[in-house]
Amino acid sequence: MKSKGKRINLDVLLSFASIPRMVTFALLALLCASASVSAIQARSSSYNGEYGGGGGQRFSHSGYQLEGPITAIRIRQDNTCIVGLQVRYGKMWSDYVGGTEGDLEEIFLHPGEVVIQVSGKYDSYVRQLVFVTDKGRKMSFGTDIGTSFTAIPLYPKTGLRFISGRAGSLIDAIGLHWDVCLKN
Repeated sequence: MKSKGKRINLDVLLSFASIPRMVTFALLALLCASASVSAIQARSSSYNGEYGGGGGQRFSHSGYQLEGPITAIRIRQDNTCIVGLQVRYGKMWSDYVGGTEGDLEEIFLHPGEVVIQVSGKYDSYVRQLVFVTDKGRKMSFGTDIGTSFTAIPLYPKTGLRFISGRAGSLIDAIGLHWDVCLKN
């Protein structure tokens, strides 16, 4: 009877010792699963920029992307550079950034259309911006002078979600943020 009692005690001890291992294993599995979900989510967003100089004040339209996809863009330009810009996210216009000189142009994206490439020219400020959509439209603003850049999303099935950069009396620099786009 004594040996049987010792055996029960040994089984009980072994089962208690495995509980911390099982809990540790379960926590490790949960941590790995959440890390892989984060990695999958992170694979849709990317960033290009900043293209331009260091002047002006920082701006970001990151909060506006919650209003919906980009549906229109206003660009103010003169004969040498991009003076200002404003973007419509869903039905809401972002704050205008930049100066007041020059001509204001406005483009509207067609329903379901997404900007898939932005190229242009810059030096100490942004001189030219060219927006290309998934419908093959190309919209150009500014002057073809300066260092060239071409920005595209890193991941497939993503498009331009919001813009950031630096602005004062001109658009000093621009950054382009890409992610999965809801259709407008």
